[in-house]
Amino acid sequence: MTELLKQAIQKIENLSDEDQNAIATIILEELEDELKWEQSFANSHDLLAELAAEAMAEYKAGETQVLDPETL
Repeated sequence: MTELLKQAIQKIENLSDEDQNAIATIILEELEDELKWEQSFANSHDLLAELAAEAMAEYKAGETQVLDPETL
């Protein structure tokens, strides 16, 4: 465990049970979200490569245009 995490846990231990549970819920949700993102990216590698190849083919075929943020 890192020193920073130890410090955070020590401070959390001084909070009420309700506040400790609230922080624990936030941490668990954040970890779950991180896992979902990692899985999404791991599962999307082939799709992203496919889309990139398609975009490059369109660019090389002259089927793209310069994006002008002023006209969006």
